[in-house]
Amino acid sequence: MKKSTKSKAKVSKTIDSKEMLLAMEELEKENGMEPGSLLESIETALITAYKRDCDSTADNVKIIVDKETGEFHVFAEKEVVEEVEDENIQISLADAKKVNKALEIGDTAQIEVMPKNFGRIAAGTAKQVIVQKIREASREYLFNEFSDRKGEIVSGLIQKADGGIVIIDLGRLEGVMPLKEQVPTETYKVNDKLRAYVLGVEKGTKGAPQVIISRAHADFVRKLFELEIPELSDGSVLLYSVARDAGNRSKVAVYSENPNIDPIGACIGEKGSRIAHIIEELHGEKIDIVRYDKDPAVFIENALSPAKNLTVAITDPKKQEAMVIADG
Repeated sequence: MKKSTKSKAKVSKTIDSKEMLLAMEELEKENGMEPGSLLESIETALITAYKRDCDSTADNVKIIVDKETGEFHVFAEKEVVEEVEDENIQISLADAKKVNKALEIGDTAQIEVMPKNFGRIAAGTAKQVIVQKIREASREYLFNEFSDRKGEIVSGLIQKADGGIVIIDLGRLEGVMPLKEQVPTETYKVNDKLRAYVLGVEKGTKGAPQVIISRAHADFVRKLFELEIPELSDGSVLLYSVARDAGNRSKVAVYSENPNIDPIGACIGEKGSRIAHIIEELHGEKIDIVRYDKDPAVFIENALSPAKNLTVAITDPKKQEAMVIADG
């Protein structure tokens, strides 16, 4: 069975102090990274740096960062053979015995080497890896965090509004509102505060997550109702559906399974206070609140209110088609 024995010769440079290793552990915890992942990434990057700056043909190099001291060690792995044909990857038994007497033919000897100036290269490489990995982990953390906030309302200051996309500052991320998610009747100005509905999160071209937001989506109105009307939160009033022509009019169908509760009155609020707050947020967009009914004909008649003297006939239930006749 082959044995792998490291050279006892101590040739090392300090890449980071023990305090830095502890700091790396804290960074991993804060950013939701796997324990030891930073150190593993640094070791991999150091091998690439070694091949680039010291020996491009060294396929047998191995670099290990000491988890206790922060020192790094560069090893050349060589097979112990009777006769050396390639000194880059092989070592004679006699020379191997000088490193470690326990080595035998067929074993792998790890000979520690330290190229000149590699300590400086390693320190710079480690710093780059830490910065890159923390940035990647932070982006992934934010992506997951805002993915969980899909369907919520967020607010921030407008950073960009030039007639195309609108960008708002959400703190650690940007909210991007495409043209199709904007309300035609609204005007967006830089530094104005804006509330919007989170449609989802996408990864941008450079990997940074972007929160896609909307003010035109029907669910923006639905969410505003849920935030403003306590009865919707506790379930005593139910919101059946929302139909919206953004900037012009929305129709909201509500109902209650409790005969003692007026769902429309609950949404309007005392002296219209609740609905007024929603209309204000929608910049004056008209809102019709209608009573949902399990009977499609009754529901359609309610939805067409205040029109009166209507005759509703369901012509094709499967296609959800109906004919409405208005009398005079």
